[in-house]
Amino acid sequence: MPELPEVETVCRQLDPELAGHEIEALEILDARWCRPTLPKKLEAAVSGATIEGLGRRGKYLLLGLDGARTLVMHLRMTGNLVLVEGESKLDPSEGRRLYEGERSVSERHLRARFRLGDGRELWFTDPRRFGEAFLVDDSGLDERFARLGVEPLSGDFTPEALGEMAAGRTAPLKSFLLDQSGVAGVGNIYADEALFRARLHPLSPTGSMKSEHLEALREAVVAALEAGIDDGGASIDDYRDGRGEKGTMQDEFLVHTREGQPCPQCESPIVRIVVSGRSTYYCPNCQVRLRRKPRRRRPARRSP
Repeated sequence: MPELPEVETVCRQLDPELAGHEIEALEILDARWCRPTLPKKLEAAVSGATIEGLGRRGKYLLLGLDGARTLVMHLRMTGNLVLVEGESKLDPSEGRRLYEGERSVSERHLRARFRLGDGRELWFTDPRRFGEAFLVDDSGLDERFARLGVEPLSGDFTPEALGEMAAGRTAPLKSFLLDQSGVAGVGNIYADEALFRARLHPLSPTGSMKSEHLEALREAVVAALEAGIDDGGASIDDYRDGRGEKGTMQDEFLVHTREGQPCPQCESPIVRIVVSGRSTYYCPNCQVRLRRKPRRRRPARRSP
């Protein structure tokens, strides 16, 4: 599933390419992409609009339009937003449109197509069809995202803020990082990578962290996300960046998907477990499992 680094990569690539350009027409090929809004209604609302920019909130892409409106898109598990330039040729044997070099995106999985005024197209492709889009007035954006937590690459993400979120929580650290109401944008990949960097066991109770653990986890989350952005995201399955190219973060994983391989720090075999239904990878030697402090028992009252 595309996480913050993958979405941020697409955003940084496409924002300068799209800003100021007109959407000549939006063509929705799969009604599920925008439900419950009818495709014709969304097509009419977006066609003819001018793009003001492309932003991000958590794992959401925000296509700003004139008239103080934003088309919000979520890639979900297998979605891609790709800018198509120049002419393409159809290869019937593969059912794909092929481009220069190694770039390719599947036309079979095309769900929506933005035809830009300069002849280029913006494609939303999605093999599993979980991706979505909806149009929001800018005045309602804050309310729409009220349940999303702090942006981890912002100045608001501090050890103190992390401590407030973690206080009293008994859920495992891995589950805590996956909860978008706490830290927005972190998913399965970067939670594993961050916990390894912080040397914290994924099953440690969230509320057991001390100040030094909070500082380490905050720095580790930022470092893991920035590494993902620097490498253009991770292309384990379907993810492609805004140019249709694979990311390379999958080649730099410290623990994620590396079950049985040597830890990059101590060479102990990486272990895989399941936490909150998600495959979780960690080093049993390097990552310390914190313990909850036992509650103090009140002395029993004596009978008079």
